[in-house]
Amino acid sequence: MSWDGLCAIVTGSASGLGAATASILAKGGARVVINYSSSHKEAEQTADLCRSAGAEVMVVQGDVSRDEDCRRIVAAAAAWGRLDALVNNAGTTKHVPHDNLDGLSAEDFQRLFGVNTIGPFQMVRSARSLLEAGAKASGRASSVVNVSSVAGISGIGSSVAYAASKGALNTITLSLARALAPLIRVNAVCPGYIDTPWFTKGRGVEGAAKVRDAVVAKVPLKRASSAEDVAGLVCFLATPQSSNMSGEVVRIDAGAHLIT
Repeated sequence: MSWDGLCAIVTGSASGLGAATASILAKGGARVVINYSSSHKEAEQTADLCRSAGAEVMVVQGDVSRDEDCRRIVAAAAAWGRLDALVNNAGTTKHVPHDNLDGLSAEDFQRLFGVNTIGPFQMVRSARSLLEAGAKASGRASSVVNVSSVAGISGIGSSVAYAASKGALNTITLSLARALAPLIRVNAVCPGYIDTPWFTKGRGVEGAAKVRDAVVAKVPLKRASSAEDVAGLVCFLATPQSSNMSGEVVRIDAGAHLIT
């Protein structure tokens, strides 16, 4: 697809789903702000991939749980005078079995909600004027895509705190879709298992392999989603291809929700 001139921010885009999203947008001709919290080397590698596609790229460090960082990330796009898409992909978790109630502290909840729930809200608030400018310039609504999780629908996933933070993000998606129309569309993507380093960091190489094999054996499509699989949906919602969609919470889980 050709997205020449489209201006986008992708948070948490140093690796995994965020990097795949930034790369697809760049290959389509979009200008992209790549954000990272701590992985500067990976962020620069993602930026190089985007530049090799001919895209204009900026790399900005920032923790989205901090409002001042959100404002700084958005300020990087101010030179463009507009934003057409904001992808709230940055996320974090703590791997704790759901029945281990002592494994999560109030501080754990605050950290996960800070990044996964409050962060996207703060990014939208900071980017609102640029997103509205993009809509007025293009004659169509700009787009916000919140990367959520099936955990927020079904109460599953890496921990109770993670599931709760993503459930809240789904609700924020609906609230903001109403509040920001008609100039800004807001949708959410809820992936199931994605074969990225996310699980390796949380469970180790062997643990991640067990999770992957169990998912492939269980889901109807008998495959693990790649970052590119999910990024394709994210980019669809972020770009004019989905110009008549807002307030949708879209699940992409290789059919796992069909299992009874």
